[in-house]
Amino acid sequence: MRFHDRTQAGRMLAEPLRDLQRAGEIRDPLVLALPRGGVPVGEEVARALHAPLDVLVARKIGAPFNPEFGIGAVAGEGPPLFDEQSLRMLGLTAGDLAGQVERERAELRRREDLYRGGRPAPRLRGRTVIVVDDGLATGVTARAALHAARVLEPESLVLAVPVSSVQAAAAMKEVADRLVCLETPPSFQGVGQWYEDFHQVGDEEVIAALRASAAAR
Repeated sequence: MRFHDRTQAGRMLAEPLRDLQRAGEIRDPLVLALPRGGVPVGEEVARALHAPLDVLVARKIGAPFNPEFGIGAVAGEGPPLFDEQSLRMLGLTAGDLAGQVERERAELRRREDLYRGGRPAPRLRGRTVIVVDDGLATGVTARAALHAARVLEPESLVLAVPVSSVQAAAAMKEVADRLVCLETPPSFQGVGQWYEDFHQVGDEEVIAALRASAAAR
């Protein structure tokens, strides 16, 4: 199925998560959305679970001649994560991408400062952390985000997305304690094809969602 927009997708995604919460399998939840596209989805999930919403900024590292093709990602303070198969296919090494990694890490820090407005990052230790994005294509960005979250010792780490490629969904089960995904279509060319409205989410929309969530709590 196609979703109308990220808001509808978030409301639908919240339903199985709410069932898990009622069953006692999600305790003390914290929703961390991947900006920017994951934030409208995460906002609906946080509202349904009566959970705080924050961001987990991860930056894609694109192929040199095709920036949209993610071959790696960076999140938190850890080392970059690369798709080794893609590197081999393109004849690249991690060292070839060092400059791009540093640029993306600087942008990551800028966005964290912008979105949080001076607030400290939330504590993850002992909580059920639900990482939310609007979809997974290769999944490399979500994988980097999950690794960054894992270091902060959550009790449980859940990845929740409305739609994913079959390959990415299988890979995520190795790094998340639980994957909640509504659709894994066999014919998958990109996340945007599964949304009628897939507009580019701006910084202002991210900040407004975080403020609205905080005010509601």
